[in-house]
Amino acid sequence: MTATSRDIVEQVLRAGRELDIETFVGLMAPHGYIEWPYRPPGVPGRMRGRAEIRRHLTATADGFIRIVEHRNMVVYETTDPEAIIVEYEAHGTVVATGAAFEQTVIAVFRVRDGQVLSYRDYINPLPLLDALASVTGV
Repeated sequence: MTATSRDIVEQVLRAGRELDIETFVGLMAPHGYIEWPYRPPGVPGRMRGRAEIRRHLTATADGFIRIVEHRNMVVYETTDPEAIIVEYEAHGTVVATGAAFEQTVIAVFRVRDGQVLSYRDYINPLPLLDALASVTGV
């Protein structure tokens, strides 16, 4: 049975949460990209291609936030079979302090032939800025 676009998106989100970098990268198209239109300073706006995505994920795997659960996930399948929209809450901790972390996310994916062509992650940057301030005191 062939995986649907929805299946691929759910696998990508699970791999990201579990820090399974190889599975995550393997689900990306060779020249696919991840984009953060709204992001805190220091986060790249876009990463393109498996090598660049792998480098970034490997470098940030021990980052200052650890997501342990996605809650209230709603997956919207559209009239375009390649387009999937996902809403969810990311729950985890700030690694340095153990403080709870919550993030609301809307992500837009484009999937073709079982691979993610694009992943636009519309995060709310304010919780990330608050978490960073709790660690740096700024």
